[in-house]
Amino acid sequence: MIDLKLLRAQPDVVRESQRSRGDDPSVVDQVLEADAANRAALKDFEVARAEQKAIGKDVARAQGEEKQALLARTKDLSSRVKELQATADAASARAVELARSLGNLPEPGVPAGGADDFVVLRHEGTVRDLAAEGIAVKDHLEIGEGLKAIDMERGAKVSGARFYFLTGIGARLELAVLNAAMQTAIDAGFSPMITPTLVRPEVMAGTGFLGKHADEIYRLERDDLYLTGTSEVALAGYHTDEILDLEDGPLRYAGWSACYRREAGSAGRDTRGIIRVHQFHKVEMFAYCRPADAAAEHARFLEIEERMLQALELPYRVIDTAAGDLGSSAARKFDCEAWLPSQERWMEVTSTSNCTTYQARRLAIRERGESGTEPVATVNGTIGTTRWLVALLENHQQADGSVRVPELLRPYLGGLEVLEPVR
Repeated sequence: MIDLKLLRAQPDVVRESQRSRGDDPSVVDQVLEADAANRAALKDFEVARAEQKAIGKDVARAQGEEKQALLARTKDLSSRVKELQATADAASARAVELARSLGNLPEPGVPAGGADDFVVLRHEGTVRDLAAEGIAVKDHLEIGEGLKAIDMERGAKVSGARFYFLTGIGARLELAVLNAAMQTAIDAGFSPMITPTLVRPEVMAGTGFLGKHADEIYRLERDDLYLTGTSEVALAGYHTDEILDLEDGPLRYAGWSACYRREAGSAGRDTRGIIRVHQFHKVEMFAYCRPADAAAEHARFLEIEERMLQALELPYRVIDTAAGDLGSSAARKFDCEAWLPSQERWMEVTSTSNCTTYQARRLAIRERGESGTEPVATVNGTIGTTRWLVALLENHQQADGSVRVPELLRPYLGGLEVLEPVR
């Protein structure tokens, strides 16, 4: 959550943050009122508790009627202290609950507005003129079915809509992408991790995913656990309640996991193929760093993502996401969108977010500073996922239904240079 000291000192900054996100700025006043009530209740509790301790010493010295009077007063104070503590605890819980509903403060320069108000920073790569090459454009599903790589029909039979099987070369292609992504992360200094995909509520809430987008998450009510939609969640929770040593620089991890999303509210959107599905695999970069280093770390994540996309020879653009589309945790988010020939549009394939100290405050992840412990910053970014197969199949399709394999992936596919359709 955001820094309450900043909220008290500069409430207008937080109100403007809420407005830029399209959220209610009046919540700021509710947080301030709850925070004031919490501090007042805590002060009353501390006064009563101090009196209780002082009388306890007097009781030890008193005798006779004076002692009986002091004992009676001690009993009254004991009840009063318990009541005040309960009031202070309730006020504190209310203040924290409201403060957690506030989104992170967008960094300076982040565009205001919603999902359509992003700013395009640059285009990279060349979009092929498939028609000029004599290619009748096919979408990824038609190509994948020709390769015997994707089976949507049996996925739906087994699990329902938006599920699928990757078969044969489809399974090998996904593993090639993910292994190449993991190796790229390792070469960049990240420690590989296979992460849990079920997490406790406090971890899911700590990362900021149980806000207004909570309906996107699968929950196992019987076990009170959540299925993660990204290994960011488990990696963020990895150092919960710890004091980190960042003297030698950021701690960097690359998590490989299955991911699950309900895709609530996306009815009718990208229902064909594997663009928007309930289960997929992903390699996610994650770093813990000092707040002063977070922007530079964020830029480094973007550079690694772009390096991977360029190695896969995919035309893409980079966008600066608007405040209303950041999600609650991010202060800034850059998306890379690959060209989708079958729909003649850009499709998000990866993103990287600077969450500043927002997640670390909620999860009590700190480092030692000059004036005690201070929250660290967290940065995350995707470096490979199932959706990348969509862009690969469509952008590298050939007239005969085959697909050219970028050089980066060939060692992971036994040297294959072309994926041939199955006749």
